[in-house]
Amino acid sequence: MEIVRRTVPAAAEALAAAGIHPVLARVFAARGVTTADELDADLARLPPFTALKGIDAASARLADAIERGEKLLIVADYDADGATACAVGLRGLRALGASVDFIVPNRFEYGYGLTPEIVAQAATRSPRVIVTVDNGIASHDGVAAAAALGIDVLITDHHLPAATLPEPALIVNPNQPGCDFPSKHLAGVGVMFYVLLATRAVLRSRGAFASRAEPNLGTLLDLVALGTVADVVRLDRVNRTLVAQGLARIRAGRAQPGLAALFSVAGRDPRRATAYDLGFVAGPRLNAAGRMADMSIGIRCLVAETGVAALPLAVELDRFNRDRREIEAAMQEDALKALAGRTFDAGTDDACSLCLFDAGWHQGVVGIVASRLKDRYHRPTIVFAPGGDGEIKGSGRSIPGFHLRDALDLVDKRAPGLIAKFGGHAYAAGLSLAAADLPRFAVLFEALAREQLTAAELQRTMETDGELGPGELDVALAEALRTEVWGQGFPAPQFEGRFEVADQRTVGGKHAKLTLIREGGRRIGAILFNHVDPLPPTIRAVYRPEINEWNGNTMLELVIQHWEAA
Repeated sequence: MEIVRRTVPAAAEALAAAGIHPVLARVFAARGVTTADELDADLARLPPFTALKGIDAASARLADAIERGEKLLIVADYDADGATACAVGLRGLRALGASVDFIVPNRFEYGYGLTPEIVAQAATRSPRVIVTVDNGIASHDGVAAAAALGIDVLITDHHLPAATLPEPALIVNPNQPGCDFPSKHLAGVGVMFYVLLATRAVLRSRGAFASRAEPNLGTLLDLVALGTVADVVRLDRVNRTLVAQGLARIRAGRAQPGLAALFSVAGRDPRRATAYDLGFVAGPRLNAAGRMADMSIGIRCLVAETGVAALPLAVELDRFNRDRREIEAAMQEDALKALAGRTFDAGTDDACSLCLFDAGWHQGVVGIVASRLKDRYHRPTIVFAPGGDGEIKGSGRSIPGFHLRDALDLVDKRAPGLIAKFGGHAYAAGLSLAAADLPRFAVLFEALAREQLTAAELQRTMETDGELGPGELDVALAEALRTEVWGQGFPAPQFEGRFEVADQRTVGGKHAKLTLIREGGRRIGAILFNHVDPLPPTIRAVYRPEINEWNGNTMLELVIQHWEAA
């Protein structure tokens, strides 16, 4: 592990001069922020919906359906982004006066996207328009099947398209060719939110709100924030604004009942909600429904109108999440045994990628295990599980320098027909192929990784925001950091420093509770998770400042991310 300090551009001085906390000024500048204006999370600063290609036709079609009383059916996806996008669509369209229901494919029966089989199932509901959320951009056969039944299709998606787009379909996707929307990183829920804004504008222009109140779509921003963070899309300025606004609603006690229930079962205080809570507390519980059972449970939780209705569903999601953790732990143990003895040091290990399969692994958990292995070994990783009928389904995670979806596309071009289906992003993608073809796929995938990744890119590094000076490390800094929006592409800051270890004890059976002494003699509490062995007398630590609240007392606590003997 190499510890690397981020470069702090000169813009930090201008940010500090504008009144931003000096440490935050350095942190923001290191993440590409050049002016204080870029940190303004006012909704008025979002790019207009008119910048999205196809949104005029899409919103007009939805407005027509609302005015005519036509039935709409949302076809959702089975992850947190798809679930929140579906819930936002249901709540928003109903508020606009639509007759709308939803269907979500069971990943174990139908797989991903608008397939002909899903269209046939949807047709039993007699919709006039199918609206996809977080899927559809690769559903050529499904769109054709819907057209044959006289059903219009509106695709709202954010995934990268193939060389051709599904026809005939209305499409809103910032990543489709010719779209000038400035953010290419909107999550599926963000795309659906923009479509609702555009549809409301069309209805307003037609006088639909002359005799009734215009719905406040801002009430949906907590769900938009949840889906955006949980999908691990890049937190560019647009996404940071959406997340900041959603968190503000949650902290103010205005979260949707379902999201409030997810906080409740996790024992988290929504008044102190952070992006971490969305990505690592609420998000996994919502995702657990799609991984372990049926995402319709998660969607019903998010659209519940009262806490009384939402709480039993949240309890069930919490149970799914506990089951998921147990299965994940067992799968990860299997994977680590299979990789035992490998060093994965850049330049010494000849493996630039990982492809693993076990006939006993759970299809719904492969993505999480791939993420864990990617983090541990710093290699593009795909984990496969049985998919039925001789097919296996894989979920992959990647590292900087290796675009996973493009890599799968190259494999498909070099070996046509090898991959049955694939899709995704730069850092996350999924695919299916015949079980017998896995060895051939693994060889081709490894060859691509070797071609594209340098030794430096294969070296695991830990970036820090440097050392904190005297008087900078305090509760006020921890509180300021807590309230900001951090995530993919805008990482939470972590700092480094040299400490003496004055005391160490084990808590929770597997964690080290520490008392550290900083230069100058100041004593600070710290926690090192999943570590019980004695530390050396002096360490160099990478840490993040947190607030520990206990028995009414508020104290600074350092969460140790990495340590080495000093």
